[in-house]
Amino acid sequence: MRRGDTLCFEKAPVIRAFAAVGGKREGRGPLRRGFDRLYTDNYLGQPSWEKAEQALQSSCLEQLLQKAGLGPGGVDLVFAGDLQSQCTASSYAMRGLDAPFAGLYGACSTMAEALGLAACMAWAGLGQQILALTSSHFCAAERQFRTPLDYGGKRTPTAQWTATAAGGCLVSPAGQGVRIKAVTFGRVRDYGVKDISNMGAAMAPAAIQTLLHFFADTGARAAQFDGLYTGDLGRVGSRLLAKLAEKEGLELPLHRDCGCLLYGEGPESIGAGGSGAGCSASVLAAHILPRLLSGQEKRVLFMATGSLMSQTTFLQKESIPCIAHLVELESPLNGVKEEEE
Repeated sequence: MRRGDTLCFEKAPVIRAFAAVGGKREGRGPLRRGFDRLYTDNYLGQPSWEKAEQALQSSCLEQLLQKAGLGPGGVDLVFAGDLQSQCTASSYAMRGLDAPFAGLYGACSTMAEALGLAACMAWAGLGQQILALTSSHFCAAERQFRTPLDYGGKRTPTAQWTATAAGGCLVSPAGQGVRIKAVTFGRVRDYGVKDISNMGAAMAPAAIQTLLHFFADTGARAAQFDGLYTGDLGRVGSRLLAKLAEKEGLELPLHRDCGCLLYGEGPESIGAGGSGAGCSASVLAAHILPRLLSGQEKRVLFMATGSLMSQTTFLQKESIPCIAHLVELESPLNGVKEEEE
């Protein structure tokens, strides 16, 4: 059923399996125990960072299929994306998987976009085993969007650290697993921010707009959820989101950001937090979904934000259009006690 910008599923598709893979810095962060595989060499034995990201996504795919008990031939459709030009990390990783593939680019919002599309296809009965998969690599992203690391350029306090990570989910129409209750696909918002070292400021307006649409469409209230997870506003964008929400009369008492959770507040905390398509994807699989599966949280909103500029548009001094996609997730244990009684 469609309500405004939100698709509500009467019979919720489920996330059957999920996996997260990370690099060296992610392996020192507070969520390290939730990862399925961590690498101490960010080259992953490859001759370039771009090839390393391909290997990273392939590794996540391998872990995911193994946990789901599926062979490559058992996948009906893959939605995947990354930050490299023309989504090459995903396209090249798919060479090893003989399955229909739809490449996506939503920048850091790609995981929520992929998960939302997978849920729609599963709910419509157009596939039984649908993958949603994204990745990013710090060094590959820096080389493409900013300056070569060899320059040793100083990072601004608002800059976020692109995660060297990948995350994926296997979505099915029914079965055991975390339920996908609704999806709100965002609208492009551009508030004139041109600083590519301040993604949080650029993305916060898109985040509040998607949230407002979801609550207006569904009639739900923030207090009904155990958490709102954004990705990846970082510290700067999270503060701006709180101010925008207050202006709209919206309370967000349980807001947490994937970019802040991935590296925490200790010695491994970097700049304004984490970012990248692999950041929210890996936090989803390493932290959020396990909490829902165990019943620690019953209902949460997962909303990934993305800055949709390219390496050409920012050199041409264009402002940064942004988007935010939202997925409502529910624990398989939610309502169990009531049903038993």
